[in-house]
Amino acid sequence: MKRLPIGIQSFEKLRGGGCLYVDKTKEILQLTSSNIVFLSRPRRFGKSLLVSTLEELYNGSQHLFEGLYIYDKWDWTQRYPIIRIDWTDIKHDSKEEMEADMSDYLQSIATVNDIKLTRRFASGRFAELIESLHRKKGNKVVVLIDEYDSPILDTMNQPEAGGVRQFLQSFYKILKATDNHLQFVFMTGITKVAKVSIFSALNSLEDITLDERYASICGYTQEELERDFSEYIDNTAVHLMQTKAGLLEDIRTWYDGYSWDGKTPVYNPFSTLLFFKMKEFSNYWFDTGTPTFLINRLKKHGLAKTVLEPIVAGQTAFNSYDPDELEDIPLLFQTGYLTIKNKERVGKSPQYTLEVPNMEVKESLMEYLLSAYTNYPLSKMSALGQQMLKQILAFDAEGFTNNMRIMLADVPYTLLPSKAQDKAEAEAENLASEAFYHNIFQMWMTMLGFNIQSERMTNRGRIDAVLQQEGVAIVVELKFHATTKLDTLLNQAIAQIRENRYYEPFLDRKIILLGIAFSGKEVGCRIEQIV
Repeated sequence: MKRLPIGIQSFEKLRGGGCLYVDKTKEILQLTSSNIVFLSRPRRFGKSLLVSTLEELYNGSQHLFEGLYIYDKWDWTQRYPIIRIDWTDIKHDSKEEMEADMSDYLQSIATVNDIKLTRRFASGRFAELIESLHRKKGNKVVVLIDEYDSPILDTMNQPEAGGVRQFLQSFYKILKATDNHLQFVFMTGITKVAKVSIFSALNSLEDITLDERYASICGYTQEELERDFSEYIDNTAVHLMQTKAGLLEDIRTWYDGYSWDGKTPVYNPFSTLLFFKMKEFSNYWFDTGTPTFLINRLKKHGLAKTVLEPIVAGQTAFNSYDPDELEDIPLLFQTGYLTIKNKERVGKSPQYTLEVPNMEVKESLMEYLLSAYTNYPLSKMSALGQQMLKQILAFDAEGFTNNMRIMLADVPYTLLPSKAQDKAEAEAENLASEAFYHNIFQMWMTMLGFNIQSERMTNRGRIDAVLQQEGVAIVVELKFHATTKLDTLLNQAIAQIRENRYYEPFLDRKIILLGIAFSGKEVGCRIEQIV
């Protein structure tokens, strides 16, 4: 079997080392017909490898492309001068630091090409280097910029942010001023940031982020997975003692589901590669750097429901965003925690349905959010949840209730319902408590891997939640009240499920009824089975 290219972002190293490569050169060939191109994808989605592939292509490294789609379709007699900038390698804690480090970097490229730069500032040196390379080499210059937004994201909400953006504005304007000397410009990033002139000054810039022609340029399609990883799939199925069909379905559930056109799902390449190496399902991508500020933002803005249920958004949700006034939906989409599941036309404008991509992201988000809501240690959350799941299936109401109390023990008292005297105040408090506990409940169930259908409609009424696994369905009703006794609420919960026959759609499997109640600061549950 070919080696898995884990952590390899160099196309030369990947191909020279005999690593597995999923051929994306058909899309890359089409890409090169454009002039200035921008692509946004989440972190660890293959952007840097794509940049490296373009670098070797324009450098004329024909031997690296043997056997690939583009091999007999590219003019290998032409070699182009290349300026490649990876902003993660350039110091950018301040405008002054960026100026100095970028000037030194451009000088290093000039020195290798026996070019003398005379201008003082980095933006001027950038223009001078482009013009000089064109004149010296004959062919126009290719500029490849990786992680263009890294300095902006890394200095967000810091005093240096304004100076950093000011530097980038003057630097990127050079691309417009030197257009006659440029063969091709390609830029990648996570976000499309407003207030940076790259998007306003470059009239010919083509943003291919949502272009269906490039929907699979990063990530693996189902066809590519089954074709290029066939040996790994077979070996992993044997190792996990699964059928091939069963394994493929599990891999799809965990790591597929990202889409930028609403119809072409792709697998997360980072998680997929690590899964085949480790032969174990885990949250590989999520655990590599989910920002704490994002989790805190979801909690602060009450966005738990946002990542549990589909969101409908218009085209403006995908336009550039202002780093000073972050909007939640574009942020979640661009960072990879939401993706496009459907796209349709409403009048002349596209409308998008956004959802969490897959089980890896959904389960991980729920663990982090549940820990943030309850202050229960994240390191212990998964084990506690699994124990509680076993307790439901074993009809251990006492054990389940005790664990609910443990999980909620550190919830700040200000979030718990009190026995307010004023009727209006009591009603408002009761509604707030109900929303709080319902969020916790949904997050916890989703974390356990259930297919949660919040407020599912039936011909008899509205079910709070249905949780399904193979061969079993758990029908759930939640009750909240500040003063009603716990036993009364639990009786009401189970009675409502039975009287309205919420369980009838699931008579082909084992059915468990779960009533959960919150009375003031007390919690309890009742577990029964339909016989």
